[in-house]
Amino acid sequence: MTTRPEALLEAELVAQLRGMGYGIVAIQDDAGLLANLQAQLETFNGTSFTQRDMTRLLNHLQKGTLYDRSKILRDRYALEREDGTVTYVRFFDGGDPAANRWQVTQQVTNVGSYTNRYDVTILCNGLPVVQVELKRSGLELKEAFNQIIRYKRQSFWANGGLFQYIQLFAISNGVNTKYYVNNPIEALSFAQTFFWTDEHSRRKSELKEFAADFLSIPRLGRMLGHYVVMNDRDRRLMVLRPYQVYAVERLVEKVRRYDPAPKERTDNYGYIWHTTGSGKTLTSFKASQVIMGLPEVAKVVFVVDRKDLDYKTMEDFNDYKEGSVDATENTR
Repeated sequence: MTTRPEALLEAELVAQLRGMGYGIVAIQDDAGLLANLQAQLETFNGTSFTQRDMTRLLNHLQKGTLYDRSKILRDRYALEREDGTVTYVRFFDGGDPAANRWQVTQQVTNVGSYTNRYDVTILCNGLPVVQVELKRSGLELKEAFNQIIRYKRQSFWANGGLFQYIQLFAISNGVNTKYYVNNPIEALSFAQTFFWTDEHSRRKSELKEFAADFLSIPRLGRMLGHYVVMNDRDRRLMVLRPYQVYAVERLVEKVRRYDPAPKERTDNYGYIWHTTGSGKTLTSFKASQVIMGLPEVAKVVFVVDRKDLDYKTMEDFNDYKEGSVDATENTR
């Protein structure tokens, strides 16, 4: 096997992402990151911000833990202007990936307890949301994983900690590529890194094919908007595995295409088969949550066949999102 150096993998990935619709931006340091953030947020929100506005926005963005910032990313901020008016500032559109402004940059330098340069960073409306760490072919993926741990210890928190808005990591040596969700260091494990696959569970492990699918703007937008879960009890992030994502998508598509008129039709119905320990509860939670976002859906009814499952399912759903379940013991 021909060894491919890290610099070549990086250049090829950036060129591929540019061809997929990402804007290319040169960001060398924290000052460049902040200047680009203002420009992108202004365009995304269709307004302009004064220096005072940006100070308030940055104070808001630089609050809280990684978990808190994941919520900030998905919420709106009521920005009080100098004239007393209020502008509701959005940072991410989870419902329409194409509405966001997607960029890629490389070799951003961040100075914390050590100076680090990050390989490839994907920005959404100016905020870093995906970090890709590359190693030359032949090296173990664990080395890239360990490199990200060092970044988290040494510099992600520095200069306001905007790199703590990263939701997902991707690690690759060109031949094997995996993804995983961002969390505090003590909650990260190489065992919780995942290969991406197609609907038939065929791996897309080579960097180019992984990027063509997983890092495509529609797919990545859906991953960030629908398939990163904030566990309210543990204050941790979770991400769905490929088979869970495809299961949710098939369920949602079935609901969208439902036709109530012909009662004899069987294609209105279906089931998803998951084995023991495969994350059925998380899959069903996300399916219910995404379906509830459809304008034609007023309520999702979740039925279980045993009381112990009823209690456990309610407990898990409320862990994922507090207050998300209303229970009933009477179906009449």
